[in-house]
Amino acid sequence: MSEILVLYYSRYGATSRLAHQAARGVELVAGMQARIRRIRPIDETQIEEAKDAPPYVTPEDFEACCGLLLGSPTYFGGMAADVKYLLDDTSRQWFKGTLTGKPAGVFTSTGSMHGGQETVLLSMIVPLLHHGMLIVGIPYAESALAHTQTGGTPYGASHTAGHNRPLSQEERQLTQALGQRVAQTALQLSRPAD
Repeated sequence: MSEILVLYYSRYGATSRLAHQAARGVELVAGMQARIRRIRPIDETQIEEAKDAPPYVTPEDFEACCGLLLGSPTYFGGMAADVKYLLDDTSRQWFKGTLTGKPAGVFTSTGSMHGGQETVLLSMIVPLLHHGMLIVGIPYAESALAHTQTGGTPYGASHTAGHNRPLSQEERQLTQALGQRVAQTALQLSRPAD
């Protein structure tokens, strides 16, 4: 089995729900498996530990993956400081080229419709480009993208979570589609050239 690293930071659970939908999409692709990991919070007193919470990410998780799905809540149009802190600490992976040539997709949740979903997705893509990753988005061929009233963008999956709103049908579909596209891309890249 080849693994896609589904990596996220979630303070109140909305980004975690997206991560699990992305993992479902990954596992729709035969031969691919999702490895769900969390980003360690800078201030560990801010996160309630669920008994079934995935482990925190390790450098070995980056080595083992053949693709990445990265998720963060949105704070003032940018990624969570905890996600930025982790990305800033990936210099070893950058020097080694650990993520170079691997596909990546991004996802986010916001408290309101105009909370900065697209800006945070774009800001998360920038460090992944520096790693040499191949960015995978969501094309308008996914019909839910043209009809969503809550979340979902061409840049990545998103969720409008205000007042603990559950994921909409379109948000679930688009997040799974992103996971599936990253997994399919990783599978295609792993095939020997003719």
